[in-house]
Amino acid sequence: MAETAVGFAIDRMVSLLTNETSLLRDVHSEVESIKHELEAIQCFLKDADMKADLEYSQGDHQTTRDGVKAWVKQLTEIAFQIEDVIDEYTFHLEQHPGGRRARGFIASLCKIGRSVIKLKPCHNIASCLQEIKKAVVEIKERSARYGFDSIEKGTTNADNPSQYVSGYDPRKGSMYLEDDDLVGIESPRDELVGWLLNNDQQTQRAVISVVGMGGLGKTTLARKVYDLVKNDFDCHAWIAVSQPYQKEGLLKKIIKQFCKGNNSQGIDSMDEEALTEKVRQYLQKKRYAVFFDDVWKVGFWGDIEHALLDNKIGGRIVITTRSKEVGDFCKISSSVYDLELKPLDPEKAYELFCKRAFRVEFGGRCPPSLNDLSRKIVKKCGGLPLAIVAIAGLLSTKDRTRTILSSFQGYFGQWIAEGFIKSKKDKTLEGVAHQYLSELIHRSLVQISDVHFLRGTCKACRVHDLLHEVILKKMEDLSFCRVLSGNDQSTLRGDQLVTRRLSISNSSSINVLHNIDQSFQVRSILNFKCSDRIFANSILSTLTKNFKLLKLLDFEDSALDYIHEDIGNLFHLRYLSLRNTKVKMLPKSIGKLVNLETLDIRDSFVVEIPAEIKRLSKLRYLLAYSRYDFNIDGIQFNLSTVRGMKVHEGIGCLGALQKLSLLDASKMGVDIIKELGKLTHLKILEIFKLKSEDGKILFECIEKMNHLESLNVTTISGDDIIHIEFLSSLPQSLRSLSLTGPLSKLPEWISRLQNLVNLTLVLTKLEDDPVKTFRNLHNLLMLRMLCDAYNGEKLQFEEGVFPRLKLLSAMHLSKLNSIVIEEGALPILEKLIIGPSPKLEVPV
Repeated sequence: MAETAVGFAIDRMVSLLTNETSLLRDVHSEVESIKHELEAIQCFLKDADMKADLEYSQGDHQTTRDGVKAWVKQLTEIAFQIEDVIDEYTFHLEQHPGGRRARGFIASLCKIGRSVIKLKPCHNIASCLQEIKKAVVEIKERSARYGFDSIEKGTTNADNPSQYVSGYDPRKGSMYLEDDDLVGIESPRDELVGWLLNNDQQTQRAVISVVGMGGLGKTTLARKVYDLVKNDFDCHAWIAVSQPYQKEGLLKKIIKQFCKGNNSQGIDSMDEEALTEKVRQYLQKKRYAVFFDDVWKVGFWGDIEHALLDNKIGGRIVITTRSKEVGDFCKISSSVYDLELKPLDPEKAYELFCKRAFRVEFGGRCPPSLNDLSRKIVKKCGGLPLAIVAIAGLLSTKDRTRTILSSFQGYFGQWIAEGFIKSKKDKTLEGVAHQYLSELIHRSLVQISDVHFLRGTCKACRVHDLLHEVILKKMEDLSFCRVLSGNDQSTLRGDQLVTRRLSISNSSSINVLHNIDQSFQVRSILNFKCSDRIFANSILSTLTKNFKLLKLLDFEDSALDYIHEDIGNLFHLRYLSLRNTKVKMLPKSIGKLVNLETLDIRDSFVVEIPAEIKRLSKLRYLLAYSRYDFNIDGIQFNLSTVRGMKVHEGIGCLGALQKLSLLDASKMGVDIIKELGKLTHLKILEIFKLKSEDGKILFECIEKMNHLESLNVTTISGDDIIHIEFLSSLPQSLRSLSLTGPLSKLPEWISRLQNLVNLTLVLTKLEDDPVKTFRNLHNLLMLRMLCDAYNGEKLQFEEGVFPRLKLLSAMHLSKLNSIVIEEGALPILEKLIIGPSPKLEVPV
């Protein structure tokens, strides 16, 4: 716990030092000094946490453990205080922008009536920090008496999952490829075998240099040839040459592979000269083959040539290297053959790519729809087998890496708001969160409890009951979170470690309000299923008035029905969920929450987003669809029952937005629709009640959304046409497409959306069989055509179409009279939903 808390504190200080250029010199130096002290302590915090964790101790050991626990508790509280001071400082700067320039403001920063930190009253931030520094130095000095082990800071497996196996050598994978995986090595293989076995023509020792740039397959070729010819020699050895290497080490490896058994005993104590002589003696009357893989040093041959004597009976040495000079150096004393590997020709490169990318689902053959894209990828690999295999391997598992679905997005938003997710180069915060959850599943700390019917991927997770008990115990010991449930009458004790989180579960106890009022350092409130409206409103009122440093508020499923203007006081709030509450309106002060990243008002009664939301430049998720009756796979529905959200001018200012649902286009106007084109980071867009005349503008905006993964467009009525012809394409990242309303025609580019897994058409009134357009969507898992989506009489699924489709729904198609599914079509279909369609004839 202390390790985590200190890490957060250091991050906050780094952010302050980086972003607040207005800091006074003495304030800056104090922050810098405290940061250095904490970094010094950080090296042994893991050991401290472990010692404080020991379940059983006695005697002196018990005394030490108690001392360590007290030390960890004090350090954790100091780390919390550092966060609080910095957050209080930035809060006041925001409330008084002039303070960023006025030195006098800093002098009065800590003059607050009811400080959230438990330090002596301070006259300014500098004196506040001086007291913290004094406490940190004292804590550091006390650490010496506990004998903590210093652990060097570095990345963990969670930070870098590729580090699960230490010392991994990527060339090892190249050495053990099956013959079916090899492409284009036939000619160099035969040439190399010929040189190795031509002892009738050449009995003298010979060196064969296999030369080529990295990634051309030198190791793969050499290993295959080694396995082919090794039994034609009296003795043989395969030596991976490390960088740098030692002569003695190479000679010992050779002896151990030559002398399988007792003959290699005693070599550890031999020097270079003795080792060389032992190899020479062993090879006196033996025909040998030695392969040296990955040689870099030009003078390598000079280090081993005297050991590998020329006994005139056909000794062979093979060296793989990137440098032609390595082979040239051997010509001083031996016959040398040069085998220079070339990149694969385009057809061989394409063959290798297909074998690796499509071997599981398509038997190593490229689907016709991916042919052009595959050839472009192969061309960029420049004929390098290693590059081709690497990118093909990545693509072959691409869908499997999406193990966590959007249903977890709420949790990810909470993790990000709490600061649990650390940014990484070339990864979004959500991507890092996915990685963390995958790691928890991989380590069996979290179990997959529900698998998505279509995707076969994780839909829900659970924690084992036994582990859950352990977590609850640790949560209490570390004061990670305080749970207030039922009619809880307990109160917070003074000796407890200050908690940062409160979870209120189905409680309306007045004592809970008292506990909340005493928890000034709480940063997160989770209020589960509070059915008492007055109690829920009282909690929020208390929080907005007295808890200026809150970062997370979750009132999902509570009876809350009113949001006061005071919500704008929560400057540091990053996550706000009012999902499934009775709230009807958001106050204008919502625009003051400039650090807000997630706003979830799904299934509430809110129908309009205040214009002031345009100030929330950090907002990533605006989840805002309202209650409506809409059964996509069942009874006939009415578009008029669908209610989206009204937004105002300025929505385009939300440049960080990734998810936007569900907008009411009929209440937006042309100018507001145009602003959607500024939201270039959007991944999910849902828009309802689109008018025909607004379609061109909307689709021009959508074309700018290069990261789009899900698009849902619904017209205002059954007479308004979705003019999708104005859309020239959609990004290849698109995975879900839903169109509700008449279509003039299906654009041909839909067939190129190779990542599309979910396609829904409702009321589209297509005249031509849509299956002909969709047949090349080989990754499609779900296809739904509902409510006169198709006005033709026949749907025909030809052999080979939709190899991965699991669900097919064709309902309320009034003119459909037959569905033909040929043999070999829909090979893994699991669920077929048809009817009621009055003319459809179903064989009995």
